[in-house]
Amino acid sequence: MNTVAKLSAYGVALALVAGGAWVAGTAVGPFAGAAGLPGGEDAGHGDAHSGTVAEAAPTDEPGGLASSRGGYTLTPTTTTLTPGTSQPFSFKILGPDGAPVTAYDVEHEKRMHLIVVRRDTAGFQHVHPELAPDGVWSVPLSLPEAGSYRVFADFKPTGGSASTLGVDVAVAGEFEPVEFRPSRVANVDGYQVRLDGELTPGKASKVTLTVTKDGRDVTDLQPYLGAYGHLVALRGGDLAYLHVHPDGEPGDGRTKPGPTVTFFAEVPSAGTYRLFLDFQHQGKVRTAEFTVATAGTPAPAASAPQNQTPPPAAGDGHGGHG
Repeated sequence: MNTVAKLSAYGVALALVAGGAWVAGTAVGPFAGAAGLPGGEDAGHGDAHSGTVAEAAPTDEPGGLASSRGGYTLTPTTTTLTPGTSQPFSFKILGPDGAPVTAYDVEHEKRMHLIVVRRDTAGFQHVHPELAPDGVWSVPLSLPEAGSYRVFADFKPTGGSASTLGVDVAVAGEFEPVEFRPSRVANVDGYQVRLDGELTPGKASKVTLTVTKDGRDVTDLQPYLGAYGHLVALRGGDLAYLHVHPDGEPGDGRTKPGPTVTFFAEVPSAGTYRLFLDFQHQGKVRTAEFTVATAGTPAPAASAPQNQTPPPAAGDGHGGHG
């Protein structure tokens, strides 16, 4: 194919501009049932790790849609990366005074959670950069496939509110989008994870993830970043971001280490969401992926067979967890 990949069914496109300069636009993900325009209250995280930011931020926009919000700005060193190689990715968070922020609170055992995902929601990675004294964050990234990627910085500056900022980066090359059909069962490394529950816009929705292996319940999940699981939700169409943490925590006397992990998520609008569950077992973090429509969302129209096989990820997608 040529270097223009059109997502015709959804009226959006990613373009590769001639002359070697590949520009990342604001194209949207291609999966069915994309949500409408942002609206309503901010999409929270389901706990103190909220998607809302300082009071100056607009209240009608979920997290991750803007690179600058509430006085803070995500500024990457580069927005163009080379496919198929591990390379450093660095960025700063500029504060209200225009200077790099150097003090952050620890949230879920880390001061920065960086989520990287291609605009079609393939190639999900959750990594944790290191902070230099001058306020520069850096992490090695390996993006094996071409395309436009969204980078989400999820953090809480000391003395400020929790915030999620987003920016696009471009990986040059021919791009073939992946379309994901609705799916509530994920298979990864011999594990099967089932998602139960409905996402209802505007209210806290209970969803339960059940982890099995070889047909048996996994009852010894290991704590990972202070929890038995972490759930990221991305809204179809604009990739509005929610980072939801589970009900309960290890050692609280009531939360069991599997086979179920329960979350309460509040999605900002109707539509289809891509959900990514990180869980740890036998010393390794794995990611299970789901595609779920909110309650009342019309089923997508029938179409030709679609490619549902995502491009290969680098390792297990958790190279920065350490």
